[in-house]
Amino acid sequence: MSKKQVISRLIQIVVVLIGISFFTFLLTYVSPGDPVRHMLAAFGTIPSDATVESIREEMGLNDPFLVQYFRWANNCLHGNFGNSYMLNKPVVELLAARLWPTLKLTIVSILFMLVMAVPLGMLSAVYKDSWIDYLVRGITFLGVSLPNFWVGLMLMLVFCVKFRFFPVVSSTADFKSMILPALTLAIAMSSKYTRQVRTAVLDELSSDYVIGARARGVKFSKILWFHVFPNSLLPLITMLGISIGSLLGGTSVVEVIFSYPGLGNLAVAAITSCDYNLIQGYVLWIALIYMVVNLLVDISYYFVDPRMRLSR
Repeated sequence: MSKKQVISRLIQIVVVLIGISFFTFLLTYVSPGDPVRHMLAAFGTIPSDATVESIREEMGLNDPFLVQYFRWANNCLHGNFGNSYMLNKPVVELLAARLWPTLKLTIVSILFMLVMAVPLGMLSAVYKDSWIDYLVRGITFLGVSLPNFWVGLMLMLVFCVKFRFFPVVSSTADFKSMILPALTLAIAMSSKYTRQVRTAVLDELSSDYVIGARARGVKFSKILWFHVFPNSLLPLITMLGISIGSLLGGTSVVEVIFSYPGLGNLAVAAITSCDYNLIQGYVLWIALIYMVVNLLVDISYYFVDPRMRLSR
C-alpha cells in the first residue's frame, strides 16, 4: 500500500469510530434500566427516588443527549472513558487489564486452528475425491454446524468432569486455563479454514506453473511444499485478520462458560449490570482494534506478495 492509501485508510478509521461512538452512545442512552440504581444496588444500597434523582443530576445524566455525548466524546479523546458503575474503577484500567488475557486466548486459538486446518486442507486437496477427502469434508461440515457453547460444554464435561485434566472453573489466564476455551474456538475456525485451504491448494495445483514443473520431472513433494503451499496461504491472510478481530470481540460466550478473565466476560457483566461507560468503552476499543488489525493485514500484502510491489 502507498502512503496515500494508508492515510486514506486512517481517515476512514477515524470517521467509522465517530459513527460507532455516536450510535453506541445512542443505544445505551435509549436502553431500558437506570445505571444509577444498578450502581447503588451493586453497593448493597436501596435508594429512594430523591437520592437517585440527585445522583443523576450530579453525574450529568439528566442533561440533553447531545450534551452528554459531546462531553463523553471529548473525555474519550483525552483517554478518559469514565468510571465503571459496577466496579467503580476507570474503564481504561479495566479494559487494559482484560485485553492481554483475551489476546493470548486469540493467539493460542489461531495456532490450534492452523495446526488442524492447514494439514487437513492440504491432505484433502492432494487426495481429491478419495475417501480421505470425503472424510475431511465430512468432519469440517460437522465442525461448522456445532455451536461454540455446545462444544465448550462437551469439552468441559469430558476433560473437566470425567477425566479431571482441567479445573471446572478457572479465574486465571495461564496456559492450562486457555487450552479448552482456545480449542473450543479453534474447532469451528479450523472447519472453515480447512475448506479454504483445500480450495486454495486445488486452485494452485491446476495452475500452469505446477503443470509445467511436473512435466519437467520436478518432484511433487517439492512443488507442493515450496510453491503450492506458500502461494495457497496468501488468500488466507485476509481471513486471519478478520478472525483476529472477531476473536478479540466475539469470545464472550466461551469466556463466560469457562470463567475466563477476558474482555468478553467483562463485557457480558457490563451488559447485565447496565454499566454504560464500560459498554461504550469496550465497543470503541474492539472497533479500533478490529480496524487496525485489518489495516495491518492490508499492509502486509505489500511485503508478502511480490506482485503488489512490482505493480507500483
